[in-house]
Amino acid sequence: MRYVLGISGLGQSQPYMRQSFPGLGERVYRLAQGADSAAALVTEDGIVAAAAEERFVRRKGTGEFPRAAIEYVLGAAGISPRDVSAVAHNFDFGRYQTYFESEGAIGEYQNVYAPEVIQRDLFAAFPRDLWSDDLKVIPILHHQAHAASALHCSGFGSADVLVADGIGEFESTSLYTGGSQGLRLRGQVGGLHSIGLVYGLVTMHLGFWMNFDEYKVMGLAPYGDRRRLRSAFDALVVRQHDGRYTTPLTYLNETPQERATYQRSREHLASVLGPPREPDASIEQHHLDIAAALQAVTEETIVGFLAAHQDEQSSENLCLAGGVALNCVVNQAIRKSGMYRRQFVQPAAGDDGTALGAALTVIEEGTEAPGRRIRPRIGPPYLGPAFTSERIQATLERTDLRWRRCEPDDLVGEAAALLNDGKVVALFQGRMEYGPRALGNRSILADPRTVEMRDRINSMVKQREEFRPLAPAVLHEYAEQCFEIDDPDEYLWMIETVDVREAWRPRLGAVTHVDGTARIQVVRREDNELYWRLIDAFRAITDIPILLNTSFNSRGEPIVCSPEDAVATFSRIDIDAMVMGDVLVLR
Repeated sequence: MRYVLGISGLGQSQPYMRQSFPGLGERVYRLAQGADSAAALVTEDGIVAAAAEERFVRRKGTGEFPRAAIEYVLGAAGISPRDVSAVAHNFDFGRYQTYFESEGAIGEYQNVYAPEVIQRDLFAAFPRDLWSDDLKVIPILHHQAHAASALHCSGFGSADVLVADGIGEFESTSLYTGGSQGLRLRGQVGGLHSIGLVYGLVTMHLGFWMNFDEYKVMGLAPYGDRRRLRSAFDALVVRQHDGRYTTPLTYLNETPQERATYQRSREHLASVLGPPREPDASIEQHHLDIAAALQAVTEETIVGFLAAHQDEQSSENLCLAGGVALNCVVNQAIRKSGMYRRQFVQPAAGDDGTALGAALTVIEEGTEAPGRRIRPRIGPPYLGPAFTSERIQATLERTDLRWRRCEPDDLVGEAAALLNDGKVVALFQGRMEYGPRALGNRSILADPRTVEMRDRINSMVKQREEFRPLAPAVLHEYAEQCFEIDDPDEYLWMIETVDVREAWRPRLGAVTHVDGTARIQVVRREDNELYWRLIDAFRAITDIPILLNTSFNSRGEPIVCSPEDAVATFSRIDIDAMVMGDVLVLR
Protein backbone atom coordinates (compact mmCIF):
# COMPACT_ATOMS: atom_id res chain seq x y z
CA MET A 1 0.00 0.00 0.00
CA ARG A 2 1.40 3.39 -1.03
CA TYR A 3 0.54 6.28 1.29
CA VAL A 4 0.87 9.92 0.24
CA LEU A 5 0.45 12.67 2.83
CA GLY A 6 -0.77 16.07 1.61
CA ILE A 7 -0.39 19.24 3.65
CA SER A 8 -1.45 22.85 3.21
CA GLY A 9 -0.48 26.12 4.86
CA LEU A 10 2.55 28.37 5.13
CA GLY A 11 3.42 28.13 8.78
CA GLN A 12 6.04 30.89 8.73
CA SER A 13 3.98 33.41 6.74
CA GLN A 14 2.17 35.25 9.51
CA PRO A 15 5.08 35.07 12.00
CA TYR A 16 7.35 36.63 9.37
CA MET A 17 4.82 39.36 8.67
CA ARG A 18 4.49 40.13 12.38
CA GLN A 19 8.26 40.27 12.79
CA SER A 20 8.76 42.43 9.69
CA PHE A 21 5.89 44.83 10.33
CA PRO A 22 5.12 45.00 14.06
CA GLY A 23 2.24 46.92 15.52
CA LEU A 24 -0.41 46.21 12.88
CA GLY A 25 -3.95 45.15 13.74
CA GLU A 26 -5.04 41.53 13.76
CA ARG A 27 -7.25 42.05 10.71
CA VAL A 28 -4.19 43.20 8.77
CA TYR A 29 -2.07 40.21 9.85
CA ARG A 30 -4.85 38.00 8.49
CA LEU A 31 -3.77 39.16 5.01
CA ALA A 32 -0.69 36.91 5.20
CA GLN A 33 -0.79 34.18 2.59
CA GLY A 34 -0.99 30.51 3.47
CA ALA A 35 -3.93 30.18 5.90
CA ASP A 36 -6.21 27.15 6.33
CA SER A 37 -3.56 24.52 6.96
CA ALA A 38 -4.69 20.91 6.81
CA ALA A 39 -3.53 17.35 6.25
CA ALA A 40 -4.89 14.57 4.05
CA LEU A 41 -3.80 10.98 3.55
CA VAL A 42 -4.53 9.05 0.34
CA THR A 43 -3.70 5.74 -1.26
CA GLU A 44 -4.32 4.28 -4.70
CA ASP A 45 -7.60 2.97 -3.28
CA GLY A 46 -8.99 6.25 -2.00
CA ILE A 47 -8.96 8.95 0.66
CA VAL A 48 -8.12 7.64 4.12
CA ALA A 49 -8.60 10.80 6.18
CA ALA A 50 -8.45 14.58 5.97
CA ALA A 51 -8.89 17.44 8.45
CA ALA A 52 -8.00 21.09 8.98
CA GLU A 53 -5.55 22.05 11.71
CA GLU A 54 -7.99 24.66 13.09
CA ARG A 55 -10.28 21.94 14.45
CA PHE A 56 -7.57 20.52 16.72
CA VAL A 57 -5.80 23.68 17.88
CA ARG A 58 -9.08 25.70 18.07
CA ARG A 59 -7.78 28.72 16.12
CA LYS A 60 -10.06 29.38 13.19
CA GLY A 61 -8.41 29.52 9.78
CA THR A 62 -4.91 29.01 11.17
CA GLY A 63 -2.04 28.58 8.73
CA GLU A 64 0.40 27.14 11.24
CA PHE A 65 2.09 23.86 10.41
CA PRO A 66 -0.60 21.13 10.61
CA ARG A 67 1.07 18.92 13.17
CA ALA A 68 -2.14 17.82 14.91
CA ALA A 69 -3.89 17.15 11.61
CA ILE A 70 -0.96 15.00 10.46
CA GLU A 71 -1.04 13.04 13.69
CA TYR A 72 -4.75 12.46 13.17
CA VAL A 73 -4.56 11.22 9.56
CA LEU A 74 -1.65 8.91 10.30
CA GLY A 75 -3.48 7.56 13.34
CA ALA A 76 -6.65 7.03 11.29
CA ALA A 77 -4.68 4.76 8.97
CA GLY A 78 -2.83 3.07 11.81
CA ILE A 79 0.54 3.91 10.30
CA SER A 80 3.68 5.77 11.29
CA PRO A 81 5.57 8.43 9.32
CA ARG A 82 7.90 5.69 8.07
CA ASP A 83 5.04 4.20 6.05
CA VAL A 84 4.56 7.42 4.05
CA SER A 85 6.23 7.42 0.64
CA ALA A 86 5.78 11.13 -0.14
CA VAL A 87 4.67 14.39 1.45
CA ALA A 88 3.02 16.81 -0.98
CA HIS A 89 2.73 20.52 -0.19
CA ASN A 90 0.19 22.91 -1.68
CA PHE A 91 2.60 25.57 -2.99
CA ASP A 92 5.58 25.48 -5.35
CA PHE A 93 7.38 28.80 -4.99
CA GLY A 94 10.78 27.30 -5.79
CA ARG A 95 10.48 28.06 -9.49
CA TYR A 96 9.95 31.76 -8.63
CA GLN A 97 13.08 32.30 -6.54
CA THR A 98 14.61 34.64 -9.13
CA TYR A 99 11.50 36.84 -8.96
CA PHE A 100 11.91 37.33 -5.22
CA GLU A 101 15.61 38.08 -5.73
CA SER A 102 14.83 40.71 -8.38
CA GLU A 103 12.24 42.35 -6.12
CA GLY A 104 14.55 42.55 -3.15
CA ALA A 105 12.41 40.05 -1.25
CA ILE A 106 14.83 37.15 -0.98
CA GLY A 107 14.51 37.24 2.83
CA GLU A 108 10.78 36.66 2.54
CA TYR A 109 11.38 33.78 0.14
CA GLN A 110 14.02 32.15 2.34
CA ASN A 111 11.93 32.46 5.51
CA VAL A 112 8.42 31.73 4.21
CA TYR A 113 8.11 30.33 0.69
CA ALA A 114 11.17 28.22 -0.08
CA PRO A 115 10.55 24.45 -0.25
CA GLU A 116 13.30 24.07 2.34
CA VAL A 117 11.16 25.97 4.85
CA ILE A 118 8.40 23.38 4.50
CA GLN A 119 10.89 20.58 5.04
CA ARG A 120 12.32 22.31 8.11
CA ASP A 121 8.83 22.68 9.59
CA LEU A 122 8.01 19.06 8.77
CA PHE A 123 11.13 17.66 10.38
CA ALA A 124 10.83 20.00 13.37
CA ALA A 125 7.39 18.55 14.09
CA PHE A 126 8.29 14.97 13.15
CA PRO A 127 12.07 14.36 13.27
CA ARG A 128 13.72 13.11 10.09
CA ASP A 129 14.62 9.72 11.53
CA LEU A 130 10.89 8.92 11.89
CA TRP A 131 10.50 8.89 8.11
CA SER A 132 11.81 6.46 5.52
CA ASP A 133 15.19 7.18 3.96
CA ASP A 134 13.66 7.62 0.51
CA LEU A 135 10.85 10.00 1.58
CA LYS A 136 10.09 12.63 -1.06
CA VAL A 137 8.79 16.09 -0.10
CA ILE A 138 7.10 17.39 -3.24
CA PRO A 139 5.87 20.96 -3.84
CA ILE A 140 2.73 21.17 -5.99
CA LEU A 141 1.57 24.29 -7.82
CA HIS A 142 -1.25 25.81 -5.81
CA HIS A 143 -3.85 25.92 -8.59
CA GLN A 144 -2.90 22.43 -9.73
CA ALA A 145 -3.58 21.19 -6.19
CA HIS A 146 -6.96 22.92 -6.20
CA ALA A 147 -7.79 21.47 -9.62
CA ALA A 148 -6.77 17.94 -8.65
CA SER A 149 -8.86 18.11 -5.49
CA ALA A 150 -11.93 18.80 -7.64
CA LEU A 151 -11.29 16.60 -10.68
CA HIS A 152 -10.30 13.49 -8.76
CA CYS A 153 -13.29 13.75 -6.41
CA SER A 154 -15.90 14.55 -9.09
CA GLY A 155 -16.48 11.12 -10.59
CA PHE A 156 -16.24 12.66 -14.09
CA GLY A 157 -14.29 10.90 -16.80
CA SER A 158 -13.40 14.30 -18.23
CA ALA A 159 -14.23 17.86 -17.21
CA ASP A 160 -13.28 21.49 -17.42
CA VAL A 161 -11.82 22.57 -14.08
CA LEU A 162 -12.07 26.18 -12.91
CA VAL A 163 -9.84 27.38 -10.08
CA ALA A 164 -10.45 30.90 -8.78
CA ASP A 165 -9.06 32.32 -5.55
CA GLY A 166 -7.15 35.27 -4.14
CA ILE A 167 -3.76 34.23 -5.46
CA GLY A 168 -1.79 31.03 -5.85
CA GLU A 169 1.90 31.53 -6.47
CA PHE A 170 1.29 34.21 -9.11
CA GLU A 171 -2.11 33.45 -10.62
CA SER A 172 -5.72 33.92 -9.55
CA THR A 173 -7.99 32.28 -12.12
CA SER A 174 -7.15 29.13 -14.08
CA LEU A 175 -9.12 26.91 -16.43
CA TYR A 176 -7.94 23.37 -17.04
CA THR A 177 -9.20 20.46 -19.09
CA GLY A 178 -8.98 17.24 -17.14
CA GLY A 179 -9.12 13.79 -18.68
CA SER A 180 -7.20 10.58 -19.23
CA GLN A 181 -3.95 12.50 -19.65
CA GLY A 182 -4.36 14.50 -16.45
CA LEU A 183 -4.79 18.27 -16.24
CA ARG A 184 -3.97 20.63 -19.11
CA LEU A 185 -4.04 24.41 -18.63
CA ARG A 186 -6.26 26.24 -21.13
CA GLY A 187 -6.55 29.77 -19.80
CA GLN A 188 -5.29 31.83 -16.89
CA VAL A 189 -5.32 35.25 -15.26
CA GLY A 190 -1.93 35.82 -13.68
CA GLY A 191 -0.01 38.29 -11.61
CA LEU A 192 -1.93 40.17 -8.98
CA HIS A 193 -5.01 40.59 -11.16
CA SER A 194 -7.57 38.80 -9.03
CA ILE A 195 -11.31 38.94 -8.53
CA GLY A 196 -10.70 36.97 -5.34
CA LEU A 197 -8.35 39.64 -4.01
CA VAL A 198 -10.82 42.39 -4.87
CA TYR A 199 -13.60 40.49 -3.08
CA GLY A 200 -11.37 40.08 -0.03
CA LEU A 201 -10.24 43.71 0.06
CA VAL A 202 -13.82 44.95 -0.22
CA THR A 203 -14.75 42.50 2.54
CA MET A 204 -12.14 44.24 4.69
CA HIS A 205 -13.43 47.67 3.60
CA LEU A 206 -16.86 46.62 4.87
CA GLY A 207 -15.44 46.02 8.35
CA PHE A 208 -15.02 42.24 8.14
CA TRP A 209 -11.93 40.03 7.96
CA MET A 210 -10.33 39.29 4.58
CA ASN A 211 -9.76 35.59 3.88
CA PHE A 212 -12.30 34.90 6.61
CA ASP A 213 -15.62 36.71 6.19
CA GLU A 214 -16.27 36.85 2.45
CA TYR A 215 -19.36 34.69 2.95
CA LYS A 216 -20.85 37.45 5.10
CA VAL A 217 -20.58 39.86 2.17
CA MET A 218 -22.25 37.27 -0.04
CA GLY A 219 -25.10 37.12 2.48
CA LEU A 220 -25.37 40.93 2.56
CA ALA A 221 -25.51 41.34 -1.22
CA PRO A 222 -29.21 40.54 -1.82
CA TYR A 223 -30.20 43.44 0.45
CA GLY A 224 -28.42 45.99 -1.75
CA ASP A 225 -28.87 47.65 -5.15
CA ARG A 226 -26.57 46.01 -7.69
CA ARG A 227 -26.70 48.99 -10.05
CA ARG A 228 -25.90 52.05 -7.93
CA LEU A 229 -22.14 51.47 -7.67
CA ARG A 230 -21.57 49.45 -10.83
CA SER A 231 -19.53 52.14 -12.58
CA ALA A 232 -17.11 52.19 -9.64
CA PHE A 233 -16.75 48.42 -9.69
CA ASP A 234 -16.36 48.33 -13.46
CA ALA A 235 -13.23 50.46 -12.91
CA LEU A 236 -12.01 48.18 -10.12
CA VAL A 237 -12.47 45.02 -12.23
CA VAL A 238 -11.86 45.71 -15.92
CA ARG A 239 -13.25 42.87 -18.01
CA GLN A 240 -11.82 42.19 -21.47
CA HIS A 241 -13.33 40.63 -24.59
CA ASP A 242 -11.29 37.43 -24.31
CA GLY A 243 -12.69 36.68 -20.85
CA ARG A 244 -9.61 37.79 -18.99
CA TYR A 245 -9.73 40.76 -16.67
CA THR A 246 -7.48 43.18 -14.81
CA THR A 247 -7.72 44.63 -11.30
CA PRO A 248 -5.63 47.82 -11.34
CA LEU A 249 -6.06 48.53 -7.61
CA THR A 250 -4.01 45.44 -6.68
CA TYR A 251 -0.98 46.95 -8.45
CA LEU A 252 -0.87 50.21 -6.48
CA ASN A 253 1.36 48.91 -3.68
CA GLU A 254 5.09 49.62 -3.97
CA THR A 255 6.97 49.13 -0.71
CA PRO A 256 7.27 45.71 1.00
CA GLN A 257 4.86 46.79 3.74
CA GLU A 258 2.35 48.14 1.23
CA ARG A 259 2.50 44.88 -0.70
CA ALA A 260 2.08 42.81 2.46
CA THR A 261 -0.84 44.87 3.76
CA TYR A 262 -2.39 46.12 0.48
CA GLN A 263 -2.25 49.57 2.06
CA ARG A 264 -2.50 51.57 -1.18
CA SER A 265 -5.24 49.26 -2.48
CA ARG A 266 -7.28 49.82 0.66
CA GLU A 267 -6.74 53.57 0.45
CA HIS A 268 -7.93 53.52 -3.16
CA LEU A 269 -11.11 51.70 -2.16
CA ALA A 270 -11.77 54.39 0.44
CA SER A 271 -11.37 57.10 -2.21
CA VAL A 272 -13.80 55.32 -4.55
CA LEU A 273 -16.34 53.81 -2.13
CA GLY A 274 -16.15 56.15 0.84
CA PRO A 275 -14.68 55.62 4.31
CA PRO A 276 -14.28 52.02 5.42
CA ARG A 277 -16.81 50.71 7.91
CA GLU A 278 -15.48 50.04 11.40
CA PRO A 279 -15.91 46.37 12.41
CA ASP A 280 -18.69 46.90 14.96
CA ALA A 281 -20.39 49.89 13.33
CA SER A 282 -23.93 49.65 12.02
CA ILE A 283 -24.48 48.43 8.48
CA GLU A 284 -26.01 51.14 6.30
CA GLN A 285 -27.67 50.96 2.89
CA HIS A 286 -24.44 52.16 1.28
CA HIS A 287 -22.67 49.07 2.62
CA LEU A 288 -25.42 46.85 1.27
CA ASP A 289 -25.03 48.45 -2.15
CA ILE A 290 -21.27 47.88 -2.07
CA ALA A 291 -21.83 44.19 -1.33
CA ALA A 292 -24.45 43.92 -4.07
CA ALA A 293 -22.25 45.53 -6.74
CA LEU A 294 -19.25 43.43 -5.70
CA GLN A 295 -21.27 40.23 -5.92
CA ALA A 296 -22.64 41.20 -9.34
CA VAL A 297 -19.24 41.99 -10.85
CA THR A 298 -17.81 38.76 -9.40
CA GLU A 299 -20.54 36.63 -10.97
CA GLU A 300 -20.20 38.37 -14.34
CA THR A 301 -16.39 38.13 -14.30
CA ILE A 302 -16.31 34.41 -13.55
CA VAL A 303 -19.15 33.52 -15.93
CA GLY A 304 -17.54 35.70 -18.61
CA PHE A 305 -14.16 34.01 -18.17
CA LEU A 306 -15.78 30.60 -18.65
CA ALA A 307 -17.91 31.73 -21.58
CA ALA A 308 -14.90 33.11 -23.44
CA HIS A 309 -13.21 29.71 -23.24
CA GLN A 310 -16.14 27.71 -24.60
CA ASP A 311 -14.92 25.92 -27.75
CA GLU A 312 -14.60 22.46 -29.24
CA GLN A 313 -12.24 21.48 -26.41
CA SER A 314 -14.81 22.23 -23.71
CA SER A 315 -16.33 19.43 -21.69
CA GLU A 316 -19.98 19.10 -20.77
CA ASN A 317 -18.83 18.77 -17.14
CA LEU A 318 -17.37 21.45 -14.89
CA CYS A 319 -15.45 21.15 -11.62
CA LEU A 320 -14.76 24.13 -9.36
CA ALA A 321 -12.29 24.79 -6.55
CA GLY A 322 -10.52 27.71 -4.91
CA GLY A 323 -11.82 30.27 -2.46
CA VAL A 324 -14.14 31.89 -5.02
CA ALA A 325 -15.82 28.49 -5.44
CA LEU A 326 -17.06 28.89 -1.86
CA ASN A 327 -19.26 31.70 -3.19
CA CYS A 328 -22.49 29.72 -3.50
CA VAL A 329 -24.21 32.42 -5.56
CA VAL A 330 -21.43 32.42 -8.17
CA ASN A 331 -21.84 28.65 -8.41
CA GLN A 332 -25.57 29.09 -9.03
CA ALA A 333 -24.88 31.73 -11.69
CA ILE A 334 -22.57 29.33 -13.53
CA ARG A 335 -25.14 26.55 -13.39
CA LYS A 336 -27.90 28.87 -14.63
CA SER A 337 -25.71 29.98 -17.56
CA GLY A 338 -26.29 26.58 -19.17
CA MET A 339 -22.68 26.24 -20.33
CA TYR A 340 -22.30 22.85 -18.65
CA ARG A 341 -24.61 19.89 -18.22
CA ARG A 342 -23.18 18.78 -14.87
CA GLN A 343 -21.28 20.65 -12.20
CA PHE A 344 -19.24 19.59 -9.17
CA VAL A 345 -17.89 21.96 -6.53
CA GLN A 346 -15.18 20.53 -4.30
CA PRO A 347 -16.75 20.63 -0.80
CA ALA A 348 -13.38 21.66 0.69
CA ALA A 349 -12.88 24.30 -1.99
CA GLY A 350 -10.65 26.56 0.12
CA ASP A 351 -6.98 26.07 0.85
CA ASP A 352 -7.63 23.29 3.34
CA GLY A 353 -8.76 21.28 0.31
CA THR A 354 -5.40 21.72 -1.39
CA ALA A 355 -3.85 19.32 1.12
CA LEU A 356 -6.05 16.66 -0.44
CA GLY A 357 -5.38 17.96 -3.96
CA ALA A 358 -1.61 17.92 -3.50
CA ALA A 359 -1.73 14.33 -2.27
CA LEU A 360 -4.02 13.24 -5.11
CA THR A 361 -1.70 14.89 -7.64
CA VAL A 362 1.23 12.79 -6.44
CA ILE A 363 -0.70 9.54 -6.13
CA GLU A 364 -2.18 9.91 -9.62
CA GLU A 365 1.11 10.85 -11.29
CA GLY A 366 2.81 7.93 -9.60
CA THR A 367 0.34 5.28 -10.74
CA GLU A 368 1.42 2.66 -13.24
CA ALA A 369 -2.01 2.65 -14.87
CA PRO A 370 -1.99 3.72 -18.56
CA GLY A 371 -4.30 6.69 -17.92
CA ARG A 372 -6.02 8.57 -15.18
CA ARG A 373 -8.23 6.39 -13.05
CA ILE A 374 -11.76 7.66 -12.54
CA ARG A 375 -12.31 7.73 -8.83
CA PRO A 376 -15.93 7.66 -7.60
CA ARG A 377 -17.55 10.98 -6.76
CA ILE A 378 -17.02 11.95 -3.16
CA GLY A 379 -20.12 12.07 -1.01
CA PRO A 380 -20.41 14.23 2.09
CA PRO A 381 -16.75 14.45 3.19
CA TYR A 382 -16.90 12.67 6.51
CA LEU A 383 -13.11 12.31 6.67
CA GLY A 384 -12.27 13.66 10.13
CA PRO A 385 -12.05 11.94 13.51
CA ALA A 386 -14.83 9.95 15.16
CA PHE A 387 -15.06 9.21 18.88
CA THR A 388 -16.19 6.15 20.78
CA SER A 389 -19.21 5.92 23.06
CA GLU A 390 -16.78 5.41 25.93
CA ARG A 391 -15.00 8.70 25.15
CA ILE A 392 -18.34 10.52 24.94
CA GLN A 393 -19.55 9.04 28.23
CA ALA A 394 -16.29 9.81 30.03
CA THR A 395 -16.52 13.42 28.83
CA LEU A 396 -20.11 13.79 30.02
CA GLU A 397 -19.35 12.21 33.39
CA ARG A 398 -16.97 15.08 34.10
CA THR A 399 -19.84 17.58 33.79
CA ASP A 400 -23.05 18.32 35.64
CA LEU A 401 -25.14 18.00 32.47
CA ARG A 402 -28.26 15.81 32.37
CA TRP A 403 -27.89 12.97 29.87
CA ARG A 404 -29.01 9.44 29.17
CA ARG A 405 -28.42 6.72 26.62
CA CYS A 406 -31.30 5.97 24.24
CA GLU A 407 -32.23 3.29 21.77
CA PRO A 408 -32.00 4.65 18.19
CA ASP A 409 -35.77 4.92 17.69
CA ASP A 410 -36.25 6.72 21.01
CA LEU A 411 -33.33 9.04 20.33
CA VAL A 412 -34.65 10.06 16.92
CA GLY A 413 -38.23 10.43 18.17
CA GLU A 414 -37.33 12.56 21.17
CA ALA A 415 -35.01 14.82 19.17
CA ALA A 416 -37.64 15.34 16.48
CA ALA A 417 -40.26 16.19 19.12
CA LEU A 418 -37.91 18.73 20.69
CA LEU A 419 -37.32 20.34 17.29
CA ASN A 420 -41.07 20.52 16.67
CA ASP A 421 -41.45 22.25 20.04
CA GLY A 422 -39.10 25.01 18.91
CA LYS A 423 -36.01 23.67 20.64
CA VAL A 424 -32.50 23.91 19.18
CA VAL A 425 -30.66 20.58 19.05
CA ALA A 426 -26.96 19.99 18.38
CA LEU A 427 -25.94 16.82 16.57
CA PHE A 428 -22.50 15.33 17.27
CA GLN A 429 -21.87 11.95 15.69
CA GLY A 430 -19.57 9.99 13.41
CA ARG A 431 -16.58 11.39 11.55
CA MET A 432 -16.10 15.16 11.44
CA GLU A 433 -16.63 16.90 8.12
CA TYR A 434 -13.69 18.08 5.95
CA GLY A 435 -14.20 21.60 4.63
CA PRO A 436 -16.17 24.56 5.98
CA ARG A 437 -19.67 23.03 6.03
CA ALA A 438 -21.25 21.00 8.81
CA LEU A 439 -23.23 18.27 7.08
CA GLY A 440 -24.97 16.45 9.91
CA ASN A 441 -22.09 15.20 12.04
CA ARG A 442 -21.11 18.48 13.71
CA SER A 443 -24.35 20.44 13.24
CA ILE A 444 -26.88 22.59 15.06
CA LEU A 445 -30.45 21.79 13.97
CA ALA A 446 -33.72 23.66 14.33
CA ASP A 447 -37.23 24.08 12.93
CA PRO A 448 -36.94 25.72 9.46
CA ARG A 449 -40.42 27.24 9.37
CA THR A 450 -40.23 30.67 10.99
CA VAL A 451 -38.16 33.82 10.61
CA GLU A 452 -38.14 34.03 14.40
CA MET A 453 -36.13 30.81 14.55
CA ARG A 454 -33.57 32.25 12.11
CA ASP A 455 -33.24 35.31 14.31
CA ARG A 456 -32.86 33.24 17.46
CA ILE A 457 -30.14 31.09 15.91
CA ASN A 458 -28.21 34.11 14.67
CA SER A 459 -28.45 36.22 17.81
CA MET A 460 -28.57 33.78 20.72
CA VAL A 461 -27.07 30.54 19.44
CA LYS A 462 -24.44 31.57 16.90
CA GLN A 463 -24.03 35.07 18.38
CA ARG A 464 -23.59 36.60 14.93
CA GLU A 465 -25.03 39.18 12.54
CA GLU A 466 -28.79 39.12 11.98
CA PHE A 467 -28.56 39.27 8.18
CA ARG A 468 -26.78 35.91 7.90
CA PRO A 469 -28.81 33.26 6.01
CA LEU A 470 -29.18 29.74 7.38
CA ALA A 471 -29.25 26.56 5.35
CA PRO A 472 -31.85 23.81 4.85
CA ALA A 473 -31.03 20.11 4.98
CA VAL A 474 -33.64 18.32 2.88
CA LEU A 475 -34.41 14.64 2.42
CA HIS A 476 -33.30 13.38 -0.98
CA GLU A 477 -36.77 12.05 -1.66
CA TYR A 478 -38.36 15.53 -1.37
CA ALA A 479 -35.63 17.83 -2.70
CA GLU A 480 -37.13 18.43 -6.14
CA GLN A 481 -40.55 19.06 -4.60
CA CYS A 482 -39.22 21.89 -2.42
CA PHE A 483 -36.43 23.42 -4.52
CA GLU A 484 -35.92 24.23 -8.19
CA ILE A 485 -33.34 21.56 -9.02
CA ASP A 486 -33.10 18.79 -11.58
CA ASP A 487 -30.82 16.25 -9.89
CA PRO A 488 -30.72 16.06 -6.07
CA ASP A 489 -27.41 14.20 -6.18
CA GLU A 490 -25.74 17.40 -7.39
CA TYR A 491 -26.44 19.17 -4.06
CA LEU A 492 -25.01 17.02 -1.27
CA TRP A 493 -22.49 19.57 0.04
CA MET A 494 -24.29 22.83 0.94
CA ILE A 495 -22.11 24.76 -1.49
CA GLU A 496 -24.59 26.07 -4.07
CA THR A 497 -27.63 28.25 -3.70
CA VAL A 498 -30.86 27.28 -5.47
CA ASP A 499 -34.27 28.86 -5.80
CA VAL A 500 -36.87 27.81 -3.24
CA ARG A 501 -40.12 26.88 -4.95
CA GLU A 502 -42.74 29.60 -4.53
CA ALA A 503 -45.18 27.34 -2.70
CA TRP A 504 -42.55 26.46 -0.11
CA ARG A 505 -41.17 29.90 0.65
CA PRO A 506 -43.84 30.78 3.26
CA ARG A 507 -43.24 27.42 4.94
CA LEU A 508 -39.46 27.85 5.16
CA GLY A 509 -39.02 31.29 6.69
CA ALA A 510 -35.88 30.39 8.66
CA VAL A 511 -33.92 29.09 5.66
CA THR A 512 -35.20 31.13 2.70
CA HIS A 513 -32.99 34.14 2.05
CA VAL A 514 -34.40 37.56 1.15
CA ASP A 515 -33.90 36.81 -2.58
CA GLY A 516 -35.86 33.55 -2.44
CA THR A 517 -32.80 31.29 -2.49
CA ALA A 518 -31.35 28.74 -0.10
CA ARG A 519 -27.98 27.01 0.23
CA ILE A 520 -29.23 23.46 0.39
CA GLN A 521 -27.82 20.15 1.53
CA VAL A 522 -29.58 17.10 0.13
CA VAL A 523 -29.43 14.22 2.62
CA ARG A 524 -29.37 10.64 1.38
CA ARG A 525 -30.07 7.79 3.76
CA GLU A 526 -27.05 5.81 2.56
CA ASP A 527 -24.74 8.71 3.41
CA ASN A 528 -25.91 9.40 6.97
CA GLU A 529 -28.51 7.11 8.51
CA LEU A 530 -29.09 8.91 11.82
CA TYR A 531 -29.25 12.36 10.21
CA TRP A 532 -31.69 11.16 7.55
CA ARG A 533 -33.88 9.46 10.14
CA LEU A 534 -33.99 12.56 12.31
CA ILE A 535 -35.15 14.74 9.41
CA ASP A 536 -37.67 12.08 8.42
CA ALA A 537 -39.02 11.89 11.98
CA PHE A 538 -39.51 15.67 11.91
CA ARG A 539 -41.31 15.27 8.57
CA ALA A 540 -43.66 12.68 10.08
CA ILE A 541 -44.68 15.22 12.74
CA THR A 542 -44.81 18.40 10.66
CA ASP A 543 -45.05 17.34 6.99
CA ILE A 544 -41.83 19.37 6.46
CA PRO A 545 -38.99 17.15 5.13
CA ILE A 546 -36.38 19.75 6.04
CA LEU A 547 -34.39 20.92 9.04
CA LEU A 548 -32.41 24.10 9.52
CA ASN A 549 -28.74 23.09 9.67
CA THR A 550 -25.85 25.30 10.74
CA SER A 551 -22.38 24.46 11.96
CA PHE A 552 -21.82 23.47 15.59
CA ASN A 553 -19.68 26.36 16.78
CA SER A 554 -20.00 29.81 18.24
CA ARG A 555 -18.92 33.06 16.64
CA GLY A 556 -15.25 33.21 15.69
CA GLU A 557 -14.54 29.60 16.62
CA PRO A 558 -13.90 26.52 14.46
CA ILE A 559 -16.54 23.81 14.20
CA VAL A 560 -16.29 21.45 17.16
CA CYS A 561 -14.10 18.41 16.75
CA SER A 562 -14.05 16.38 19.97
CA PRO A 563 -16.64 15.55 22.64
CA GLU A 564 -14.87 18.03 24.91
CA ASP A 565 -15.31 20.77 22.28
CA ALA A 566 -18.99 19.87 21.90
CA VAL A 567 -19.68 19.98 25.64
CA ALA A 568 -17.83 23.27 26.06
CA THR A 569 -19.74 24.90 23.21
CA PHE A 570 -23.08 23.45 24.33
CA SER A 571 -22.50 24.84 27.82
CA ARG A 572 -21.63 28.29 26.49
CA ILE A 573 -24.35 29.02 23.93
CA ASP A 574 -28.13 28.82 23.80
CA ILE A 575 -28.73 25.22 22.70
CA ASP A 576 -31.55 23.25 24.32
CA ALA A 577 -30.40 19.68 23.72
CA MET A 578 -27.61 17.68 22.14
CA VAL A 579 -27.46 14.27 20.50
CA MET A 580 -24.01 12.72 21.00
CA GLY A 581 -23.88 9.32 19.37
CA ASP A 582 -26.50 7.34 21.27
CA VAL A 583 -26.76 9.88 24.11
CA LEU A 584 -29.33 12.63 24.56
CA VAL A 585 -28.13 15.62 26.58
CA LEU A 586 -30.67 18.10 27.97
CA ARG A 587 -30.43 21.44 29.70
